[in-house]
Amino acid sequence: MGGRPEHPPTRPGGKPPCRQVTRKDADPAHGRPPGGVRGGGGRVVGDLAEGLRQGEECAGGADGFRDRWCGGYCASSGGDGEAGPRLFYYILKYAVLGPLLRLLFRPRIEGLEHIPEEGAAIVAGNHLSFSDHFLMPVVLSRRITFLAKQEYFTGPGIKGRLTAAFFRSIGQIPVDRSGREAGRAAVREGLGVLGRGELLGIYPEGTRSHDGRLYKGKVGVAVMAVQGRVPVVPCAMVGTFEIQPPGQRMPKIRRVTIRFGKPLDFSRYAGLENEKVALRAVTDEIMYAVLGLSGQEYVDAYAADVKAAQPKKAPRKPR
Repeated sequence: MGGRPEHPPTRPGGKPPCRQVTRKDADPAHGRPPGGVRGGGGRVVGDLAEGLRQGEECAGGADGFRDRWCGGYCASSGGDGEAGPRLFYYILKYAVLGPLLRLLFRPRIEGLEHIPEEGAAIVAGNHLSFSDHFLMPVVLSRRITFLAKQEYFTGPGIKGRLTAAFFRSIGQIPVDRSGREAGRAAVREGLGVLGRGELLGIYPEGTRSHDGRLYKGKVGVAVMAVQGRVPVVPCAMVGTFEIQPPGQRMPKIRRVTIRFGKPLDFSRYAGLENEKVALRAVTDEIMYAVLGLSGQEYVDAYAADVKAAQPKKAPRKPR
């Protein structure tokens, strides 16, 4: 299907082919490893090690063929470098970071049934805090790939290198936010994720809100939704600005809420991905849905422009 190679009778070295795990074998919540014991906030932990072992065994292949274990299924893929990031993603989500975040922030989850169990979709949300990158994926049973700003991958010093290594290891995509061509590159990357039938996470505002308000969305999300012909699930992070506003290094321990709205269908705009009026209408509809979930004050201006117009704070004097 789709030009993917079939499983060969044996793998390099005469090893038997990787076991093909189907959705019937998987846990009822798609995206979790099959079997296992539940714990740590309802996540599967018992068979994680076995699933990771299978993924590591399937990761090689002298012929460029690579099987990857992805959240309960073994799927053929021709792309190198996918197995490592996916394995690390699930280690963090089910065994390390996920249980810790659930314990500390006890997220209230509303509307999770609106996330499609399979197939491509965009999850478009407000962006209030650095913590958003971690809290939303934790509550989803499916893996989600975010378009992350390039600065996370190019920061200076030890902290910058660690941040870059983390985002690369979990398969997030760096996006240059400067200029029109950079925007086109981001759209291409996003459509690539959707073309693989995966979830794509995006913050239409283009940057974190510096004051907790919701700002005008950029039309890149509309281009991807219309051209990719995929639904858009609006999402609202509530309370993350209070636990970690921009500039605050460590988050406060406080409960947060994550709300998902009904999927938005933009099939009526098919073929209009180059029409500015149509793209603005799609984007505004998405932002209005996010606003209805978050209850924020709305500002009809781009967050980056408002932030740039503010007077810069004077640097702190050394003591």
